[in-house]
Amino acid sequence: MKKIIFSFMLSCATLFGVDWQSYEEALKLQQKNSKIIMIDVVRTNCRYCINMDRDVFDDKEMSKWIEKRFIPVKLNLDTHEIPLGISVAMTPSFYFVDKNQKIIKNIPGSWNSDDFKDLTKNIKGD
Repeated sequence: MKKIIFSFMLSCATLFGVDWQSYEEALKLQQKNSKIIMIDVVRTNCRYCINMDRDVFDDKEMSKWIEKRFIPVKLNLDTHEIPLGISVAMTPSFYFVDKNQKIIKNIPGSWNSDDFKDLTKNIKGD
């Protein structure tokens, strides 16, 4: 019974929100598809991070839009090591990483869906 409930929870998470990858998995996926990695750096109990999750990343249409363009990664400053020597001044902060592991854009702050889409729609790797 526990396995069934866990499987159901996992399938619901990917149906209704962004399917977050680990950074290591994102690197593997990037070698296959050359998408930009989008790293969302958050902190535990950050109200702006929670708002972004609820208002942007849990939206079905927005999650599809993000996953079509990026490989999404969520890292918590309180529990994860942050790669690439990234120094985070505020949370949430978004870092976009090309296939050469170069940060091509940084977007700090919390946004609504329309603004986040506008800020990220032209991000492309080389």
